[in-house]
Amino acid sequence: MIVAKGMPMTDFDTLDDDARWQIAMAKDRRFDGVFLTGVHSTGIYCRPSCPARMPLRKNVRFYANCEAAEAAGLRACKRCAPDQQSREEQAVLAAIKAIKSADGPISLEKLGALTDYSPTHFQRIFKRATGLSPAAYARALREDRARAALEREASVTEAIYEAGFSTPSRFYDGMEHKMGMTASDWSNGGAGRTVHWAVMPTSLGDMLVAASEHGVCCLSFGEGEAELRARFPKADLVQGGEGFRELFAQVLAAVEAPDGDNSHIPLDVKGTAFQQRCWQALREIPAGETRSYGEQAAMLGNPKASRAVGSANGANNIAVLIPCHRVVPASYTSGGGVGGYAYGPKIKAELLKREGSKDEELF
Repeated sequence: MIVAKGMPMTDFDTLDDDARWQIAMAKDRRFDGVFLTGVHSTGIYCRPSCPARMPLRKNVRFYANCEAAEAAGLRACKRCAPDQQSREEQAVLAAIKAIKSADGPISLEKLGALTDYSPTHFQRIFKRATGLSPAAYARALREDRARAALEREASVTEAIYEAGFSTPSRFYDGMEHKMGMTASDWSNGGAGRTVHWAVMPTSLGDMLVAASEHGVCCLSFGEGEAELRARFPKADLVQGGEGFRELFAQVLAAVEAPDGDNSHIPLDVKGTAFQQRCWQALREIPAGETRSYGEQAAMLGNPKASRAVGSANGANNIAVLIPCHRVVPASYTSGGGVGGYAYGPKIKAELLKREGSKDEELF
């Protein structure tokens, strides 16, 4: 889901409390607006980036917005003022509301007039806040709606129109190579696809690996068939399979020694064009090296798109082979820790150690 003031594809519900705590400890301002930190020992709530001293974890709860925090009896922090929006924040939120409610594309000139900024200046404000231009944001929103509609609608054509595409041809032109599965596959929850899977013991814990006929489509830790079925609810899940034995063995070797060249292992990933670019950029980070979100965004030619980059990294379902563990908070190299990771900071730190990270002493 796309939200303002935060990573464009991240909202409160896509983060768990462990991830929120890691973000709050890192004082990561990219998540301001995505959630609020409530400190019940003091009775206040703050932005994730609040410079105040960190409270004890047991005293902290997280809230989606000011209303929820205040309903829990908390008051706004006077230092970071989470209840006060700047004029620019208000403009971005107003534009997002207009984009979401519009029947079709809305021009940059209209958005500028709505927010009382010149079109070019507003585009800079919007891109700085969300990581995307207003036009790219609108396209991403239509794509999100298309995925949701294709999972819900029996008719692919009806889903395409419901998502806001003017014609089916525009949908297929815009979504080519972005969805992994075909539109029909999405509408049927993966029906007709066969996914082979296994849970394999590793020195990092149990690893779930799954692959289609095209390549590895899932690699995770501490998960099993239930989580895989949630990703592919109507696919034919087959445990094991002689034809996949060698592929799974290659994946296991790659996990145990992530510093090697794993480019020969085929992948079957689905994602938007931007996500695909981010995942490719991850694979271009050499083993043993790390990048901040801003540095990864710079690799894509847009240094200010760190929020969008973080969101794309979070949508990665293929751990290690698409090495999102190599992206760390900007505070990492000054002792800020390795940052959050879907499978826990311990696994992330161990992967970096095995790759020979030059910052090993910070783990």
